[in-house]
Amino acid sequence: MPFREALEHMIAVTYGVTYDAVVTHFPPYEAMLEEIVAFVARSVPVETAPRDTRVLDVACGGGLVVCAFARVVRHATGIDLTPAMLEQARKNQAAQGLTNVTWKHGDVLPLPFPDASFTIVTSRFAFHHFLDPLAVLREMKRVAAPGGRVMVADSAPAPDRADAFNRMERLRDPSHARAMPVDEHKALYARAGLSEPRVTWYRLEGELEALIARSFPNPGDDDKIRALFRASLTDDALGIQTRLENGQIRYGFPVAVLVADR
Repeated sequence: MPFREALEHMIAVTYGVTYDAVVTHFPPYEAMLEEIVAFVARSVPVETAPRDTRVLDVACGGGLVVCAFARVVRHATGIDLTPAMLEQARKNQAAQGLTNVTWKHGDVLPLPFPDASFTIVTSRFAFHHFLDPLAVLREMKRVAAPGGRVMVADSAPAPDRADAFNRMERLRDPSHARAMPVDEHKALYARAGLSEPRVTWYRLEGELEALIARSFPNPGDDDKIRALFRASLTDDALGIQTRLENGQIRYGFPVAVLVADR
């Protein structure tokens, strides 16, 4: 296996192992997920939703997005490289009694679907793991039907805080590649031949020690993360609104949801 493919595989597997532990049963994430699903579903022309709407979630992890969409659309499909994540996704599907769902084991480059197969193509909290996000976005466009929507939701640090934010995230999650500022996301959309995306912002709020408990830092890196957060209290060097409340360090990760017409 070529080095680049091997590295992509390692990132995907590492992310698959950590994903559910990081976000499942995390109320701020679950609330934001519901808002994102509703927002994207509303953006589809009414004549195609929900009766004829087909959704693909790229790098679906434990299937949270797929299952959320499946409650409001005709059919939802999730693709992921990690079998253990797809097994968890099937459990989530069964627990919710959903029958309009398909799971696909496979890589995202290329996506193993014909052109124009889906009304909505999404990827959330995965782009910062991709080594070639432009190639992934081009594949998402290819499998989206004309008149459909292409959505990416991911951390989007301010340009002058991006380097510091990404250094911290790599300590917290070794599978992290790079989170992009929103203007870089927009530039990817343009290079992929998509229209300028509509952008909705969220703050994913949390508390430092709970974040570390849900993360997988290498030995000793948890203290480095704490030091970065403490230093950011004075100047918000991480760009995540670090503040001290009742003796706890709290934060708000900037999340951009970008939706473009196909």
